Amino acid sequence: MATMDKVPMLAEGYEKLTADLKVLRAERPKIVEAIEEARAHGDLSENAEYHAAKERQGQIEAQIAEIEDKVTRAQIIDPTTLSGDKVVFGATVTLLDEADKPVRYQIVGQTEADANQGRISYNSPLGRALIGKQVEEEVEVTVPSGDKFYLIDKIEFI
Repeated sequence: MATMDKVPMLAEGYEKLTADLKVLRAERPKIVEAIEEARAHGDLSENAEYHAAKERQGQIEAQIAEIEDKVTRAQIIDPTTLSGDKVVFGATVTLLDEADKPVRYQIVGQTEADANQGRISYNSPLGRALIGKQVEEEVEVTVPSGDKFYLIDKIEFI
């Protein structure tokens, strides 16, 4: 990750990342203890506890580095301060599907995305298709189950 691009996210996404980071940092000393304890058991070549603890340490360090990177590049966006007639990051969009059934999504960062909660990443196929569009525009999205068509019914900044 040599790019220094900003990572857009909502304030709550930033809070969640910093909370996750705190938990992972708190786990560091426990892993060091587990490694020391496993090392005390002797021969390291056949010590499964030692290897498991070292592997976990590597995973934690990688997660910490990834989260620290996102936090330092975070660009916190408050949707309530946005306005306009186009879909942008943070917008809540009401779409009508092919059966005219309304579906509602908020465009969020990758770490905050949860389709079950109505939050899709700006990088997802639907998110990319929506960015820059206006009310009454049609959107076509290719998903694994085939092509889907939506009509943008409403754009809100809440």
